Amino acid sequence: MPTSLLLGQSGSTCSVMKRWLPFFLKSEPTVAVIRLSGMIASSGRATLNDATIGPVIEKAFSKGKPVAVALEVNSPGGSPVQSSLIAARIRRLAKEKNIPVLAFVEDVAASGGYWLAVAADEIYADSNSVVGSIGVISAGFGVHELLEKNGVERRVYTAGNSKSMLDPFRPEKPEDVARLKELLEDIHANFKEHITERRAGKLPQDRDLFTGEIWLARKATELGLIDGIGHLKPHLQKRFGEKVQLRRYGAKRGFLSRFGARIIGDALHGVEERAQFARFGL
Repeated sequence: MPTSLLLGQSGSTCSVMKRWLPFFLKSEPTVAVIRLSGMIASSGRATLNDATIGPVIEKAFSKGKPVAVALEVNSPGGSPVQSSLIAARIRRLAKEKNIPVLAFVEDVAASGGYWLAVAADEIYADSNSVVGSIGVISAGFGVHELLEKNGVERRVYTAGNSKSMLDPFRPEKPEDVARLKELLEDIHANFKEHITERRAGKLPQDRDLFTGEIWLARKATELGLIDGIGHLKPHLQKRFGEKVQLRRYGAKRGFLSRFGARIIGDALHGVEERAQFARFGL
């Protein structure tokens, strides 16, 4: 067929091609969904930390061209360092890719869990979700009296006055407690700075929200801690259309874990995680 004839029929030709060739069709919008669930800790295969979830987050932001990234948050908190690392990664990628981030809270987003949720531009939750616990906690045991009763002597040798600070096998020292509280206050200040920056203009100026208190979602909305009541799929459909595609990402479990097998470390972690959720009546 002559070139001139092809050019002269370009309109009808394109029309036929659009009808039959899928790459001419307009694709439906896609939202990448990242699941952030469980206790936040620096180690453990079952825990939520930057080493395990980091590659997942990178993939979610980079694969395809999502119109948004949604975070499914269900965490009672944990390590402030890991919370900060994960949140910082989310913010860096959101800025680099120019992609909005929405968080959807399930049972709880407390302490470090709320730190993760605040990495989103907007936060939504179920009306029964628990939100808050903006504080820092350190807990342990003192067993020096138990050792004394059983005739066990603790021997510790250090170079540096604070090297054995808060040794659970020795009597508690007031100066050690003071030093620990100072560290906790510094971490708390970092937590508050993160929240006030991310929720700028949404928090009340006449109320202290950083006491460790928790709220259900409706009250949390009134206080500006979240943006409203909403569930992931209905909200995304309302926002991006009924045909929006959800592409889910999450940390993969080990081969044995998929069949219910647990080693001792994972079992102990499960007990600890359950205790953390129990603090919020869950």
